[in-house]
Amino acid sequence: MPADLPQPTYGAEIDGKRLAVFDDLLPSAALERLTAAMYKSGFTRNEVARPDVAAFRHWACEIPGDALAQLPVWEPTRRALARFAPGRDYRPYRSYVNANFYGDMLFTHTDCLPGSDELTALWYVCTAWDHEWGGETLFFDSRNDARAVVSPRPGRLAIFNGNLTHAGRPPSRICVEPRFTLALKLQAPG
Repeated sequence: MPADLPQPTYGAEIDGKRLAVFDDLLPSAALERLTAAMYKSGFTRNEVARPDVAAFRHWACEIPGDALAQLPVWEPTRRALARFAPGRDYRPYRSYVNANFYGDMLFTHTDCLPGSDELTALWYVCTAWDHEWGGETLFFDSRNDARAVVSPRPGRLAIFNGNLTHAGRPPSRICVEPRFTLALKLQAPG
């Protein structure tokens, strides 16, 4: 493994599934441009966590597959993936941005079927975030007990097994900003 790959800030293992958090992978100018682009994006309220909670949709904006390589997050994601899953060649099959606001209802879910060998890379897209604003992502064990938390921070990246149960939490009442997360769903070829 190349020595120049990014080191995770911290990580966790829950029921044999892994989570790694990386910070400071994006230059601040790139993060500022990406955040500004989020405010101009065309979001639709069509994303659901699970079929049984389909009445509670939240805002999302799909990123076409051919556009992903042009985003400033792609190369840092590839490098973090090389650290998280050495020797594996994960490729994106879906990418999109979630926009969550105070009062939104976000539910626990997995990003793939049990036993699947898929990963999720989740970027927190903001230039500032106060810890009092909430918006954390919680990760749960098989008994639905929260076992790990990732706080939003500018340019933070969380990579985890897609079959790890998790839920984003909406921003708190005092937060005046949307919680933007850019999600990349990844699978190994074959």
